Amino acid sequence: MNASATTDLPVVVIGAGPAGLAAAAHLEDRGLDFLVLEAGPYAGTAPRDWAHVRLFSPWGEVVDPAAEKLLAPTGWVRPDPAGYLTGGDWADRYLQPLADVLGDRVRYRARVTGVSRTGRDRVVDADRDTQPFVVHIETADGREERVFARAVIDASGTWSTPGPAGASGLPALGEKAAADRITYRVPDFRDPAVRARYAGRRTAVIGSGASAFTALAHLADLAAPAAPGRSDDGAGTKAVWILRRGISGSTFGGGEADQLPARGALGLAAKAAVDAGHADAVTGFRTEAVERDADGRLLLVGEDGRRLDPVDEVIVLTGLRPDLTFLNELRLGLDERLQAPVELAPLIDPNQHSCGTVHPHGVNELSHPDKDVYLVGMKSYGRAPTFLAMTGYEQVRSIAAHLAGDREAAERVELTLPETGVCGGSGLFDQPGTTEPGGGGCCASPATLTIGAPGSSGGC
Repeated sequence: MNASATTDLPVVVIGAGPAGLAAAAHLEDRGLDFLVLEAGPYAGTAPRDWAHVRLFSPWGEVVDPAAEKLLAPTGWVRPDPAGYLTGGDWADRYLQPLADVLGDRVRYRARVTGVSRTGRDRVVDADRDTQPFVVHIETADGREERVFARAVIDASGTWSTPGPAGASGLPALGEKAAADRITYRVPDFRDPAVRARYAGRRTAVIGSGASAFTALAHLADLAAPAAPGRSDDGAGTKAVWILRRGISGSTFGGGEADQLPARGALGLAAKAAVDAGHADAVTGFRTEAVERDADGRLLLVGEDGRRLDPVDEVIVLTGLRPDLTFLNELRLGLDERLQAPVELAPLIDPNQHSCGTVHPHGVNELSHPDKDVYLVGMKSYGRAPTFLAMTGYEQVRSIAAHLAGDREAAERVELTLPETGVCGGSGLFDQPGTTEPGGGGCCASPATLTIGAPGSSGGC
């Protein structure tokens, strides 16, 4: 296929989530052809998985301007910009209507299994940049297809690949065998069956980010005396909060100094759970093994030989990581630590800083050795936390401008991000008073706001 034919091909966007659909909206605004490939049966598959959790950014910060421009003629009514939403709200009231406007350019149940340059594996140099991308797809009925593209924007996120309990980045010994007692998501405590699973039991929560705060708040709510009209009895519910580092002044986030009030309140809710005795913190504990006692309860064993008292359940919330397997034939420039683009990584590396404000970035920081392939949204952060939807919207705006040949717009900054109120170095790995990087984020790690009302509180 020659170079002129390549420019007539669509831009393939992988994922019909917030960043992917925003990319499509910006490509549409620029008059560029595109195709969105979504593995799930509808838009916003990941937010629907945490439909019960509220974001800590309000509506005004999670609606992309180009997307709103597309939605306006349809009669879509923008929600109150100051109101907070759940993952389910985001999917039903914004993402699905946006996907519907885009019509048949969004394909569902189309799982991307591989991306390469046509006729060129990752070894071959000859004419590489002039060859179109070839994207292999598996459909719901098992058929294989391929489509060609002038550029690829991977907005598939990191939701499907959570981190393990093991502190080495690998599953702890016995972790897989204990899968019946372990979950890697924030449970939906609105479900009576879920509440019954955790009520009156001892649950370990592993992690130090927003998702861990959420789980602690929900378990504290469950442990509180039942409110009038609530039939379940959570007496005896106890959380064991396992941190790989110690507790310091910044462990619970920015608090009242956070420019996203709901995000700050989330950390305060987790602190209240500890202060009220609903959660016991175990610090400096790095899980090496998961064993069972004679009663089938789980015993967590640390790298230092410590063995914790038995627990009934374990909630592992140690962050998320990108799935790069289907990009293996592309030449990506990724940081060896974060698996984020090399130019972006220094801005977000939690080994260097813990500040929530990241310099707005776009096509320059997101480019790779293979021209015109981009990882955007949560996937662009690799293993780093604290991603905000606004960041992803700015990324795809810049990339769409670049693909349209508008270099000035591609390099222009059009975003100011709110601060967490907590900035500074993350400290030495074994220093007990330092906070642990990772273990949470915004949109990939939704969070609640208060202990007392987990069904109506805050996330992303």
